[in-house]
Amino acid sequence: MHNFGNRILLVDDDVDLCEILQFNMTREGYYTEVAHSAEEAIKRDLKSFDLILLDIIMGPLSGLEFARKIRNELRLSTPVIFISAKNSESDKLKGFSLEADDYVTKPFSLNELFMRVRAVLKRYPKRKSVVNSKIKFGGIELDTSLSRIFINDEYEELTKKECEILKLILFNPGRVFSREEILKQIWGNDSKVEVRTVDVHITRLRNKLGEFSFYLRNKAGLGYYFET
Repeated sequence: MHNFGNRILLVDDDVDLCEILQFNMTREGYYTEVAHSAEEAIKRDLKSFDLILLDIIMGPLSGLEFARKIRNELRLSTPVIFISAKNSESDKLKGFSLEADDYVTKPFSLNELFMRVRAVLKRYPKRKSVVNSKIKFGGIELDTSLSRIFINDEYEELTKKECEILKLILFNPGRVFSREEILKQIWGNDSKVEVRTVDVHITRLRNKLGEFSFYLRNKAGLGYYFET
């Protein structure tokens, strides 16, 4: 059901579009981070992503220039899908000349984008460094392979569900997840699980986070998020 291990970087200066795409891609099980400019994106650990969704019309560094930089200067082979309102043949050829894996023109349907994302990811093996990654945030380190969190050189064991919840929220800092959304993401279609089960797991996680429990926040009436 989940696409855990697939990390996607969305680079687009359209804030509303990014919010919609991040929400829906998270529902599909992808861990999606957002950068609203190429300058912001270049500061990320680009090697950790399995796919980059990249707008072209941005400034001062355009999507094409960003792609040229990661291919020619950083020597990264990370697959790239351009998403752009520029839809002429010459625009598409420019994109593919930079070793883009696909080119999607705006406006597009979510189903079309997901189909293209799945097709590109299918051609590339998952990165072992991502599948067995250690996620670090401040003084917290989550080891997803061992289901443990390390704090000040000491660790706490997590249950499988606690690990998946923390992983989901950590990969999307600042993004608010409703209880219903967490329930669907982690428990799937198990109708026997009640919404309050999420609250119980969050309480346990906060206890295990100890002095860093303040990072795991609740937005009244909306859900849970990790403070950035």
